[in-house]
Amino acid sequence: MTNNLKDLKVFLNDKKFKKILIFCGKKSFEISGAKKFIENFIKDKETEILFKNSDIPIFEELINIVKKIKHFKPDLILAIGGGSVIDYAKIANVIDVVPNLKDLIVNYSYPYKKKFTNLAVIPTTAGSGAEVTSNAVIYVDGIKHSFESDLLIPDYFFLIPDFLVSSPKSVKSSAGFDAIAQALESLVSKKSNDMSVDYATKALKILSKNYLSFLEEPSLRNASEMSIAANLAGKAISISKTTAPHAVSYPFTSIYNISHGHSVSLFFENFFKFTFDNINKSQTSFDITKRFEIIFKIFEVKNINEFNSKISFIKKTAKLEDDLKSLNIDIIKNSEKIFDGINLLRLGNNPVKLDKNDIFNIITYNN
Repeated sequence: MTNNLKDLKVFLNDKKFKKILIFCGKKSFEISGAKKFIENFIKDKETEILFKNSDIPIFEELINIVKKIKHFKPDLILAIGGGSVIDYAKIANVIDVVPNLKDLIVNYSYPYKKKFTNLAVIPTTAGSGAEVTSNAVIYVDGIKHSFESDLLIPDYFFLIPDFLVSSPKSVKSSAGFDAIAQALESLVSKKSNDMSVDYATKALKILSKNYLSFLEEPSLRNASEMSIAANLAGKAISISKTTAPHAVSYPFTSIYNISHGHSVSLFFENFFKFTFDNINKSQTSFDITKRFEIIFKIFEVKNINEFNSKISFIKKTAKLEDDLKSLNIDIIKNSEKIFDGINLLRLGNNPVKLDKNDIFNIITYNN
């Protein structure tokens, strides 16, 4: 269920929140309408607004955010924006700036202790589901790393369709495909279970009916549906985690500055075709054939080729370009950087094991 502006007003007027740090993207805060609305209800609060600078969450900016939080000492952090804004806020609320912080992140060994303060998040995109996930992303020296802990889950979240409608079509397109990919990957992930399957299935049923209409004719109705679907997809991957399409996407964001959902879409059909063609090598504890049956039923297709054709149609309609030449991507020239940037944790969730040769063939197929 989504929230309305009245719900947010009541929350912000709560007397227990006296000092509020608002963390947001400068453009999204303005375009979404959140700035105009929120500033009307925090006049009697001590507030600071901190804007995100980097397009992707990077280590250097994270340090500055943590220092700002510790200096201001808010009793509420209000993160308003897309997945990067929310990930920054989630991480900054649970870590300290220590001399070996970079090593702790790279080695996935940060010793989580407690949250610094209350965290409330308001997504301005319908995509990442970051408002409900127990993980967050940070790039260290251009390579993506994950934080994973229940402490990262925000204390409060608000799904407000009003803040989604006016976002640029390119943002809606990328974020929405991210939600589709998360739900699909969750269904085949080695870590999936009955609960994640339920969340992912519900998400896909909504996304398949609303994604393209949200891009072409955005309204409060389809924005509300997209918010719910992205939230469900977030709940699904919080359990199952993502697989190969996400694992391989990160270097294309960091090297080529392609938005996250767009990067995930680049080779999506190829990865799913590889998994389907190698079902006999599946390492899942469940019957993955039945998961594909669920997928085919939702997308109203009969086989993997029809499914991939439908995904390709969705991408084309959403203007998610996957021709590498058009995107100025040279796999051969930057192969070392690309392979260094692949997230091995996410790759390990793929139902069929992939080696370097497999990945190379998949990302160069048809390109």
